[in-house]
Amino acid sequence: MQHLSETPPNVILGPLALVPDGKARNFVLEMRAGRFHGFVVRWGETVHGYVDRCAHMALPLAQQLDQYLTEDGALIQCSWHGALYRIEDGVCVGGPCAGARLRAWPVAVRDGMIVTA
Repeated sequence: MQHLSETPPNVILGPLALVPDGKARNFVLEMRAGRFHGFVVRWGETVHGYVDRCAHMALPLAQQLDQYLTEDGALIQCSWHGALYRIEDGVCVGGPCAGARLRAWPVAVRDGMIVTA
């Protein structure tokens, strides 16, 4: 099955409460063209989405389900080689791919639901 790097807009992922504040959650979407792997990080009423692929090596970032953030929750961390990414824009600020960035997955909150944008 092909790994996709984007999704159509207006796919409802679930209620905002599905992702605890200050945490991340993995989403896998099965589509006709293939399978999409992404994750969403929540900050209050805001969500940031990224394709689940490290900019250093095209591996999923988390080795354990939903474990995308550093222990203090301040950065996204690749569990394979330790690359660190800012939550707000996906730019790598430490590790083997400094300056590279995660591929954004456009998501938004509408009427209390997380949706693809």
